[in-house]
Amino acid sequence: MTPRPSRLKARKTWLGTGVVLVLLGLNAPAVIGFAEEEYHQYAINRPAYKAARGHWALASMPKTYQLNSIHAVLLHTGKVLLVAGSGNDIKHFKGGSFRSTLWDPVKNSFRKIDTPDDMFCAGHVQLSDGKILFAGGTGRYETLKGDVKRAGGAMLVKNEDPDRARVLPKGTVFRSPSGVAYRTQTAIRVPPATKAVSGRAGAVTVSASESRVYVEATEDGPRGITNTTEQYSIGGLKAEDARNVYGIANKIGLDKKDFQGIRDAYEFDPVTEKYERVAPMREARWYPTLTTLSDGRVLAVSGLDDIGQVVPGKNEIYDPWTKTWSAAPTRFFPTYPSFFLTGRDTIFYTGSNAGYGPADVGRRPGLWNLADNAFTPVKGLSHPDIMETSSSVLLPPAQDRRVMVLGGGGVGESSKATARTAIIDLRSSTPAFRDGPSLPVKTRYLNSVIMPDDTLFTTGGSRDYRGRGASNILGAQFYDPVRNRFTTAAAPTVGRDYHTEALLLPDGRVAVFGSDPLYSDKANTRLGRFEQRVEVYSPPYLYHGHRPRLALDGTAKVRRGGRLVLRSPDAGDVATVRLMRPGSATHVTDFDQRSIALRVQHGDGRLTVTVPEDRSLVPSGWYMVFATDKQGTPSKAVWVHVA
Repeated sequence: MTPRPSRLKARKTWLGTGVVLVLLGLNAPAVIGFAEEEYHQYAINRPAYKAARGHWALASMPKTYQLNSIHAVLLHTGKVLLVAGSGNDIKHFKGGSFRSTLWDPVKNSFRKIDTPDDMFCAGHVQLSDGKILFAGGTGRYETLKGDVKRAGGAMLVKNEDPDRARVLPKGTVFRSPSGVAYRTQTAIRVPPATKAVSGRAGAVTVSASESRVYVEATEDGPRGITNTTEQYSIGGLKAEDARNVYGIANKIGLDKKDFQGIRDAYEFDPVTEKYERVAPMREARWYPTLTTLSDGRVLAVSGLDDIGQVVPGKNEIYDPWTKTWSAAPTRFFPTYPSFFLTGRDTIFYTGSNAGYGPADVGRRPGLWNLADNAFTPVKGLSHPDIMETSSSVLLPPAQDRRVMVLGGGGVGESSKATARTAIIDLRSSTPAFRDGPSLPVKTRYLNSVIMPDDTLFTTGGSRDYRGRGASNILGAQFYDPVRNRFTTAAAPTVGRDYHTEALLLPDGRVAVFGSDPLYSDKANTRLGRFEQRVEVYSPPYLYHGHRPRLALDGTAKVRRGGRLVLRSPDAGDVATVRLMRPGSATHVTDFDQRSIALRVQHGDGRLTVTVPEDRSLVPSGWYMVFATDKQGTPSKAVWVHVA
C-alpha cells in the first residue's frame, strides 16, 4: 500500500498551493521569479550540492576599508594585501589619495596601510625574504583627444658638462625660441656628459648626455603645438649652465595622452606592514611584469613609460641584496606579458598580455634565454590574435613543465573573444601548443587559481571588452589536468571582468576581488561602478567531512634538496604533499603562483618530504605546504621558507 501523507502535512501543502495560486493571479511573473530564487537558494545551500560544486559567500568588509582592488598579494603571514593606489579614479590621483588595505581572512579583520605612491597598475612579486617588491605605477592618467586642453610631448634634455649631473625638479620651465613655455610633469636627472681623450695630442671629445621628460604647455590652446625640431632654454639656468643644459623637442601636440608610468619602487614588509622605498628603476613603467629569476633577482619588463609609450625593449633587473637596478637583455613585449621561469636562464612567454602595444610586434609566444638573449618561438597556438586578457597558468605539478592558456580577446577594445584553451609541454624537444577542452563560453578576463588537489579553478570573466553589453559571466569550473576536462562549479553571485584578482587562501578557499566594467547596462548607456565586494569560494573538498591535520615538526626553514618533517595524525591517509608559492595577482596575471610536488616518506604520525634542488623550479621565498588525503581533501597550509 502506498503511504499517505499525514492530514496536517497535506493541509499545509494545499494551503501553500492556494496562497501561491492567489498570488499568481495577482502578479504571475513576480511570483514565479520569487519562487525560482527561493528554490535556487534552497538548492545551492543543500549539503549534497556543496559537496559536489562548492559554495560562494560574500566577505563582510566594512565600508571604511573597501577599495578599488587592482592588486592582490597573499603574504606569508596569511594576510592579503589589497592595493588600489588611485584605483583608476582620476579624482584620487589628483588628490594624492592612494590606498592599500590589509585583510586577515582568519580573523576577518582589516587595516589601512599608508601608501606612499600611486601603485595603480604597478608590477609586483615576492622576494626571497618574503617581502613584496612593487615597481612602477601611475604618473599621469589618460586624456582622450577631445579633452586635451594643453599641448604636451617628450622633451629630450641634453647636458654637455662632463663634470656635473643636473637634477631638474618637477615644474621646471622650458621655453621655445618663440617664447612658448612648457613645464615638466616630473623631476628629471641628467647625467654628466662623457669625455674621451684620443691621439698623442690628447684631443678631448665631449658627448652630451641626455634624459627624457614629459612637458606640457603652461597655457591652453593650439599655441603650444609644434611639429618642428627646436632647442629650448631652461628657466632658472644662467651663463655656462644655460649653455650646457638645454632641451630638444620634435613634436608637441594636442593628441590623445596615454597613461604614463613612474620609476619608483618599494618593498612591502609583511612583518612591519609598511612600504619601504628602494632605488628607482631606470625606466618609468605602467603595466610592467616582474618575474623572479632562479638566483633571486627580479626581471622587470615592458610597461608604458613616462611619455605614454610602450618601453622599447629596455628591460632591467632588481638585486634585492643591494636594492639597485641594472640593465637586462633588450627585447620588446606588450604590457603585462605572462612569463614563467622554466630554466636557470629561461623564461617562457605564453603570448598572454594585458593590452598596450602594436598588434604585430612582441605577440608571438616563445622561450627567451636571458644568457644570450635568444628567443625561440613556439608554434601551434590557435587564434594567436586573440590573446589579450587571456589567462596563463603553469599547470600542477610544476615539475611537468606544462603551461595552459585560457580564453582571451582581440587587441585593444576589440569585441572578439575565444573559448579556446591550449596546453604546451615544455619538456618536449620541440614544444608546441595543442588545443585543450573549450571553456563553456567565449571568455576574457578569466581568473585561474591552482588548487592543492592539483586541479585548476577558473571563475568569472566577460564575453566582451570590460563587460560591455552586460556580458559578465556568472560561472566557474574546475580543470583536471589528468583527465583533461572541465567540470562545473557553483556559480559566483558577483560579476568580474577587468581589474579582477583571485587568490588561493591558506585554508584552501579562494578569494576574488575587484572588477571594473565600462558600463552597468546591456545598452551601454550607464557608466559602470568599480566592484568593491569580496566573494569567497569554498571548494567541494571542504564539504567532504574530515580533512587531514598538518603541523611543522621543528623549523620552518628548509633548503633546496633538504628535508622537511611534518606532524600529522592522519599521515597514513595522505596521498600527496604540495609546496605552493602564494599568489600575487593583477590584470588576470599571477606573477608568482606555482605548485611543486614533494616526495613523501610516511612514518608514524610523521611525513618527511624532500624539496627539489632546482632553483628554477623552486625559487627562494615563502611557500604554503598542503597535504591532501586519498579522498582529495587538503589540509590547511603550514608556511615554510625555502632558502
